[in-house]
Amino acid sequence: MATENRNLFVGGNWTDAAGGKQFPVYSPASGEVWSSVADGTRADARAAIEAAREAYPAWSGMSHSQRARIIHKVGDILEARAKEFQEILIDESGSWVGKGMFETYYSSGVFRAAAAAAYQVNGEILPSEYGKLSLVVREPLGVVSVISPWNFPMILSSRGFAPALAVGNCVVLKPSEETPIAGGIVFAEMLEEAGVPPGVFNVVTCSRDNVAEVGDELISNPAVQGVSFTGSTAVGRQIAAQAGGLLKKCCLELGGKDALVVLADADMERAVNAATFGSFMHNGQICMSVERVIVDRAIADEFTDKLVANTSKLNVGDPRELPNCIGPLINQKQADKIRAQVDDAVAQGAEVLCGGGNDGLFFEPTVLGSVTRDMRIFREETFGPVAPVIVADGVDDAVEIANDSDYGLSAGIITRDEERGLAVARQLRTGMAHVNDCSVHDEPHVPFGGIGASGLGRHGGRQGIDTFTETRWITLERGARQYPPPFLMNPPGQ
Repeated sequence: MATENRNLFVGGNWTDAAGGKQFPVYSPASGEVWSSVADGTRADARAAIEAAREAYPAWSGMSHSQRARIIHKVGDILEARAKEFQEILIDESGSWVGKGMFETYYSSGVFRAAAAAAYQVNGEILPSEYGKLSLVVREPLGVVSVISPWNFPMILSSRGFAPALAVGNCVVLKPSEETPIAGGIVFAEMLEEAGVPPGVFNVVTCSRDNVAEVGDELISNPAVQGVSFTGSTAVGRQIAAQAGGLLKKCCLELGGKDALVVLADADMERAVNAATFGSFMHNGQICMSVERVIVDRAIADEFTDKLVANTSKLNVGDPRELPNCIGPLINQKQADKIRAQVDDAVAQGAEVLCGGGNDGLFFEPTVLGSVTRDMRIFREETFGPVAPVIVADGVDDAVEIANDSDYGLSAGIITRDEERGLAVARQLRTGMAHVNDCSVHDEPHVPFGGIGASGLGRHGGRQGIDTFTETRWITLERGARQYPPPFLMNPPGQ
């Protein structure tokens, strides 16, 4: 076991789970138990929420600059411990070492952007018919629950909670049971070191057996006023339904079936590089991964040949070694899902142009040709290292194929004609689109999110501040408004 037992962080204290149990965390690369973590229960979630509720008045009443200094300090601590966190990402989530370097660097930027957000909770002064001082203000929600995934645990946890804290909310974070340390416990350590007051930030870890009861408490508890969730569309729908029924604000970043649209005039090298990176970075386990490569028939043969050649150069192996950019999938369930989609496509006429095999959790980077819209791999999120190539007849057909999906997260368009690229971007039904780049792109300060089955709301930027605050209208009467005479103590003329 590589790390010692880890406990919950509730009310500023490291505590055992209420039931006293722990659950094992496995390393995807070795298959061995890597750590043991507290198996939280509904009672633990309830205690964390209560701690956050009690801490909220003082934290929200703190000046924005004080909150910003604490959040900014977390970024400093993260940078100082970056090498340690990269090792954790490799061992706990199977991250390629290059991905771990990127993730720690990016995550520190999330805290910088969040600290800046503390200075940007802006309001308005409205004109008033009656001469009132008429103010529109934004105030924190209160207690916010954050439920984060395993694929980029540091980025996606910090994106969920750092802006919420910066604008004055208190947080209860439940990281994925696959990555409870990288996605949760390390943040509790950093925030404690940075001086966050007790109860402002809490972490409740739990096994898959307890996910339902802990998750239910994090949504249904009356003290929770907002929910941030990043994960599968199936679970997101349940959370949205539950939160909506309770009239609670929620922000959902869900799955994707993102397209890379390669037009006939595309720069071939740019197109192939974008498709390779977008399809295979972190083994395709990214919500924004290129999961449909839509290429114009005029260049389809040349593009596909070069994509296969480039993909065939990717090394599969120990993710600790820099050349091995294709490491293990997160678990067997994920491997079985990818295997089933590839087998279904082949049974319906798709061709395996390279890859297609797997050794346990190590799945070869795979390019599929002759993919059609009736195949599961066209419709269902894959979340694995598979690039299905679909041939289109012209721009309009490519757009129609790209929009033939319930998902709408991100997209990429490759073309030498920038004006055409922007026009295509406007036609795609996605929350984000990138011209002359693949669908995999993010920055800490941008409004990140999708439409349709890809989610609701936005993380980051001005829109992220709106996500974690509530709009209020406040007026100050200065004597110009008059009530009708029957309601007055001393009506005019009496």
